[in-house]
Amino acid sequence: MHLQLDPVYKTELGALYCADSLEFMRSLPSDSVDLVVTSPPYALHFKKEYGNANQADYTAWFIPFANEIKRIIKPSGSFVLNLGGAWQPGAPVRSLYHYRTLLALVDDVGFQLAQEFFWYNPAKMPAPAEWVNVRRIRVKDSVEYIFWLVKDPMANADNRKVLQPYSEDMKRLIKRGVKQTVRPSGHIINDSFASDKGGSIPPNIIQCGNNESNSAYIKKSKLLGNKVHPARFPAELPRFFIEFLTKQGNLVLDPFAGSNTTGFVAEELNRRWIGLEIRSDYAEESRLRFELPETETAATTPNQSCLAL
Repeated sequence: MHLQLDPVYKTELGALYCADSLEFMRSLPSDSVDLVVTSPPYALHFKKEYGNANQADYTAWFIPFANEIKRIIKPSGSFVLNLGGAWQPGAPVRSLYHYRTLLALVDDVGFQLAQEFFWYNPAKMPAPAEWVNVRRIRVKDSVEYIFWLVKDPMANADNRKVLQPYSEDMKRLIKRGVKQTVRPSGHIINDSFASDKGGSIPPNIIQCGNNESNSAYIKKSKLLGNKVHPARFPAELPRFFIEFLTKQGNLVLDPFAGSNTTGFVAEELNRRWIGLEIRSDYAEESRLRFELPETETAATTPNQSCLAL
């Protein structure tokens, strides 16, 4: 049983709690969660208002959370972790904190890396300004890391749930068919290559701008004069992994819920969910995602600018 806390709010399928997520997870049964998908505070050089550990201490700070995540997910479950990269203070060289964290998750916690994904955000601002805009010795950093970790290599996953529309070239190829041939690489291309399988298998690069300025959540927050969460998770990231790695009715947990994008998407997709956010203002503000005007519904149309490349 989880801690005897009253949720900030509940829906038909889930609940958002204002709680220390480490303490809350310690109260959950082992092997009880199908998917943990989250984006914790990054180890950025500058301190953010939502709180973030520094680069030197980040891995040690995060490992206790990871130990509990490994305990509570089912053998068939997954842990999807989004970590942004960072620059070292005062120099145009990169921090390795996210790689060190990944190595610790595998070597020390006991996860296995099922696959790494890369989130390409074309809307990301050029930074740090000193090296990119002023001295012009680096280029814009527009990629973040997403690590898909598992307890069992054969954990639940089905890429048929996240197929992409065929390109026009592929549609023409399906229509006319192909003759068996051998490419210079040695790959054998036979007639099954041109069969219609319902869509294209997505790659591990996901393009998605983190700019929901026109969403009902943002509009309502501004109308109320509230300050929205400064580092919101774009909906299409949890959507992709929830569809790929879970089934309807499965339980999804986000231990760093923020504005609770993960819970909102899980509700849309008919998954049970738990959101945990330690800051009461962010927890209360996230309620707005589920309180849309009567002319709108909770279900949203996926952002067509977000796709696997």
